[in-house]
Amino acid sequence: MKKISTSLLAVLVASFALLAATPGARIVHVKDFAFQPATLTISAGQRVTFQNDDDEAHTVTATDKSFDSAGLDSGQSWTHTFDKPGTYAYFCALHPYMKGKIIVKSSQ
Repeated sequence: MKKISTSLLAVLVASFALLAATPGARIVHVKDFAFQPATLTISAGQRVTFQNDDDEAHTVTATDKSFDSAGLDSGQSWTHTFDKPGTYAYFCALHPYMKGKIIVKSSQ
């Protein structure tokens, strides 16, 4: 079993505390070279945190270029707020076969 560094543990604890304090926040895990869940449905205005639980770096890059996380190392996360209804397809720029989709419904 790998030993978790103190700084990585602190980042994880802070991330989970932030998510717990943020109503409506959702999480997509990046694990085993896949986005989990691959499709997530949320309401407009909700935030989605992408958590890299893999041993490799990944990105969360919109196919239409509307958002891009840049490189996320193992243990890092990135959060994006989806304000407008629609379907947002994304992929990992480092591993283009990794694909996901966020479906944003009207908040009414």
